[in-house]
Amino acid sequence: MWGLHTVCAVMTDDFLNFSRSRGNDLSTPMPMYDFPGLQAGDRWCLCVMRWVEAYQANMAPRVVLEATHISALEFIDLEDLKRHEFTSS
Repeated sequence: MWGLHTVCAVMTDDFLNFSRSRGNDLSTPMPMYDFPGLQAGDRWCLCVMRWVEAYQANMAPRVVLEATHISALEFIDLEDLKRHEFTSS
């Protein structure tokens, strides 16, 4: 479940700090992996269970529904995703 990167989300500083506090630092660059580090506003496909964990802690980032895989619905209610839907306007 932790390896299923099915939720496309728009990063926020709050979420990035939350993820770092859980042992998954997404904001620090890792040149050896060609990873520049994420910052607020970047889109990234999250592991579905990380998003659920953040949701339960009221730290879930906004979701780009059209880029989120349907299999995420095995772990997340569609209504919860819709409440966190990212809209560009």
